[in-house]
Amino acid sequence: MEDERASPQGEHLPPPAPRGRGARSNPAGRFETREILPEPQAWEEEAPLTLPTTVIPERSRSILTRNDSPDVPFEVSINPYKGCEHGCTYCFARRTHAYLGLSPGLDFETKIFSKPEAPERLREALARPGYRCRPIALGANTDPYQPIEARLRITRGILEVLAGCLHPVSIVTKSHRVLRDLDLLVPMAARRLAAVYLSVTTLDAELARRMEPRAPLPERRLEAMRRLAQAGVPVGVLASPMIPGLNDHELERILQRAHEAGARAAGTILLRLPDEVQRVFVEWLEAQYPERAPRVLSRLREAHGGRLYDASFGHRMAGRGPYAQMLQRRFEVACRRLGLNADARFELDTSQFRPPGQLPLF
Repeated sequence: MEDERASPQGEHLPPPAPRGRGARSNPAGRFETREILPEPQAWEEEAPLTLPTTVIPERSRSILTRNDSPDVPFEVSINPYKGCEHGCTYCFARRTHAYLGLSPGLDFETKIFSKPEAPERLREALARPGYRCRPIALGANTDPYQPIEARLRITRGILEVLAGCLHPVSIVTKSHRVLRDLDLLVPMAARRLAAVYLSVTTLDAELARRMEPRAPLPERRLEAMRRLAQAGVPVGVLASPMIPGLNDHELERILQRAHEAGARAAGTILLRLPDEVQRVFVEWLEAQYPERAPRVLSRLREAHGGRLYDASFGHRMAGRGPYAQMLQRRFEVACRRLGLNADARFELDTSQFRPPGQLPLF
């Protein structure tokens, strides 16, 4: 259901965004029965200039998440964190904070749940007699290399476990911080056990600062691609999400620049706005780009059967209709021209896996 409260023509205007944050408010999650909205004239007085990040350690009974969606190319994933400091206004993972009784808005960016026991829980899972090795997707929901990882090093611990077991892993991130773990990734990649995908939404630094306020700028991500590729780690680019009328004109250029940096695989997804993410994104869009907002939202509705989002399998990632088909065609033509998605090294090897504690055969 679309939330019309985000409209500047509505009764409640969104507040100014705190410095360095993407969301502009803290809308109630879909499981809450009420929401308290201050009077519009009170925003200036009540909205803080900055909001600190609070990290909340979480006890983990299990760490592996199984996937049965036909729309995603992995069966198993690990997310070291819930919530993400990067503050991307379009992030589909925002909705998961509602399960914690928190807001998918500013709470998602400022109240981060960490899983310090993740490496040990992973070691236990891999040691179970019935465990079946499948490539693990690291960071499929929230970024495993968001800023707090520099201090907590949970992602590092997970990679150490996987490397010790010769277990394949694919990493998705927006951050150059992945380069810290080259000492693990390079030998894993040499055995077809690791691949890294960098998400590049735009090449426009100003748009990136507004839309992804705490994520590394696009040029740093491209440089990370270059260094990964030079070190022998298979690297791909995710030109996602594509937002009609905002960054979709950059699709081919993003793929070109990534290819020049060493990327040999690519993917793209049309903007997804499930549940409360609609309100967070629309508030941001109408505040930052009011002149473009009508076109952006109109195109999204065109691609989702008249709504801002269609959750149907087979359509939620790509949409449908003329605009969505044209976007997909542009992606396919660009990939074919650049030779993307033809590298066999992205097909990770599961045959080398040995459970924790098992001695090598040779």
